[in-house]
Amino acid sequence: MFIGHYAVALAAKKAAPRTSLGLLFIAAQFLDLLWPVLLLLGVEQVRLHATDNSFLQLDFVNYPFSHSLLGSVIWAVAFGGLVYLVKRDVRAALVIAGCVVSHWVLDLFTHVPDLPLTFTGAAREGLGLWNFPVATIIVETLLYGVGIVLYVQATRATDRIGKFGFWSLVGFLFLLYVSTIIGPPPPDVSVIGYMGLLLWIFVVWAWWSDKHRTMIVEKSRQDPSAAKT
Repeated sequence: MFIGHYAVALAAKKAAPRTSLGLLFIAAQFLDLLWPVLLLLGVEQVRLHATDNSFLQLDFVNYPFSHSLLGSVIWAVAFGGLVYLVKRDVRAALVIAGCVVSHWVLDLFTHVPDLPLTFTGAAREGLGLWNFPVATIIVETLLYGVGIVLYVQATRATDRIGKFGFWSLVGFLFLLYVSTIIGPPPPDVSVIGYMGLLLWIFVVWAWWSDKHRTMIVEKSRQDPSAAKT
């Protein structure tokens, strides 16, 4: 899953309005932000798998530290705890932790049985939605659409950056998703790792556009007259 993870981050803004969308992007995609680093360091391994199904072109040989259930829970607790220490905001900490764990949960539905439960990687799970490409695209696109709607309902652009910056972000993410489906497979494993590092661009992009938007609910609370207009 790809844009489905960003859908969680977008939707989570409504639950944690004082939390930057950039930070929510990091949380929801944390496992995939960590994975390319471990891949390039040789700690985790993946193989290219020749198949007509674009969702199954990678064989995840070993990635227990980034994508095991145990690992995701540990990262969630650590990430959420760090947010609480810095912000002293229980809700934000819980939302961030939930976003981190949500990544593994969504992957459980899409992956074939390759998601490890523990660091040993012996037991693996996956419900295999990727075996049905059309269903995968429909489900993930619907999730993405819901996430966008919830974010737009909760926020309002304060200037052109907030408007066009946000819509260009969600549009580019969707085009990237389409390109991974219809485009050629990656030439080698190292390219996968370096391309994965580029996901940080979307974190900065989200942080930047979100800074130019304001929460609609918060604005109404601060200005009672706004709720009447």
